Amino acid sequence: MAAGGVKVRHFILGLLNEQSMSGYDIKRFLESLSWLIGSPSYGSIYPTLKSLLEDERVSVEIESHPDRPPRKTYSLTEKGRQELDQWIHEPAVSSPSLKAFVMRLILADNMPRDNLVAQLQGRRDMVAEQNATLLETAHTLRQEPNPERRLALDYGMAIAAAELDWLDSVLNGFSLPSSGDAADE
Repeated sequence: MAAGGVKVRHFILGLLNEQSMSGYDIKRFLESLSWLIGSPSYGSIYPTLKSLLEDERVSVEIESHPDRPPRKTYSLTEKGRQELDQWIHEPAVSSPSLKAFVMRLILADNMPRDNLVAQLQGRRDMVAEQNATLLETAHTLRQEPNPERRLALDYGMAIAAAELDWLDSVLNGFSLPSSGDAADE
């Protein structure tokens, strides 16, 4: 589940930074967002958890139950926090997929505000460029005798317009402190 720069490894670290979870809890959370980011298989979650455990990025607590298999709850370690912090501070990919963008938004609590704003602005710039291309293509196809062929194009323009409206609204809602105010926080 690498989505334009977001690996399942970093996504799991971000989730565990918020709270300890079992592999099942992680899978269930990701399934609730599957329409936005896809749904990773247990075949990607559990090997990633094993790797993170071996790399000392997570620790595990095992709860025994007499009537069911033991429950393994994973928690972030200091090494895991350092790796997550390093990833969070990496510059945004120049053309992230929607999936990667949404995954980073889910982990936005882990990001410094200026990094989040940069991510949002980068996404806005990319969508505006894509929208301009769609509008140019629509103008070219205006004479298309088969209007059904324009359905995908019309859909793309509607999605781009809605995303631009949302991004503009969110970006207008952020008021970054001036450099003098940052020292006061």
